[in-house]
Amino acid sequence: MGRRLFVAALLALPFAAFGQARAALPKIGVLSWLKPAPGFQEAFRRGLAQAGYAEGKNIAIEWRSAEGSVERAEKAAVELVASNVQVIVAVLTPAVQAAKKATRTVPIVMAYAGDPVGAGLVKSLARPEGNVTGLSSTSAEISGKRIELLRELIPGLSRVGLLTNGADAFSKPFVAETLAAGRKARVAVEVVDVRRREDVEPALARLKKAGVRAVIVQGSIAAPQWPQLAIEQGIAAMGTQQRHAVAGALMYFGADPVDLTVRAGRYIDHLLKGARPSELPIEQPTRMELILNRSTAKALGIAVPPAFAVRADTVID
Repeated sequence: MGRRLFVAALLALPFAAFGQARAALPKIGVLSWLKPAPGFQEAFRRGLAQAGYAEGKNIAIEWRSAEGSVERAEKAAVELVASNVQVIVAVLTPAVQAAKKATRTVPIVMAYAGDPVGAGLVKSLARPEGNVTGLSSTSAEISGKRIELLRELIPGLSRVGLLTNGADAFSKPFVAETLAAGRKARVAVEVVDVRRREDVEPALARLKKAGVRAVIVQGSIAAPQWPQLAIEQGIAAMGTQQRHAVAGALMYFGADPVDLTVRAGRYIDHLLKGARPSELPIEQPTRMELILNRSTAKALGIAVPPAFAVRADTVID
């Protein structure tokens, strides 16, 4: 009997060692403000692979989505900290806010966030300080280009709506930059704060009544149906996330989210190897893209000049 127990113990050793090895894998948590866009996880894993990591082999990943809820985001962030993740990757400003509220010691990688300095997430791009670093989409800084693109497709455009999520710290610089861009272009900007999904439809109706022909929508608004609601109101919508154009917004102009997501892998690698977040400057986009939804343009009766379509990186028909 003693010999049998000894043999059984020997046979069990490899499995025990395997379990210990899995438990010893460095673990990162990924917290998305909204449901991850198609291709996000693939791009994220590609960035990790470029840094030498493969999920389940030499790194473990805990995935969380707040589904556009501040309460869920804060709860998920606390759960990730309690599970002893070594790095938290936060997608969009409200997710970064939740992660920063949950911990001042676990490194946080923004992948990505809009204007982290203006939103109060970091001290500066060159010297973030604290435990937050990563990538900025610099979304607020390209408001002027968004208004310019809308005016190209809508001659005589004199009033633009701006739907914002006031619970998102990014809304402050986003509104400020858009108002400044509007003044420069001599276009009036009508700002409407939308924090609940059910408020989007009446907000768009209000803008329509005010004579607004185009609207720019902040990315953290958790109402996936808003592109179709804009079409129903006859309003041309400019999205601030790539997924918006796919869902029916007239256009998207901004940073290439795949590029930003892939680049997050380098930050994770540096942090796992002992770098401090404060030592890693915030990186900005190196690629910008324009997506045009020509089907939406047709539905709105907007004639797209051939030269405009040629300039677009992607045209959705």
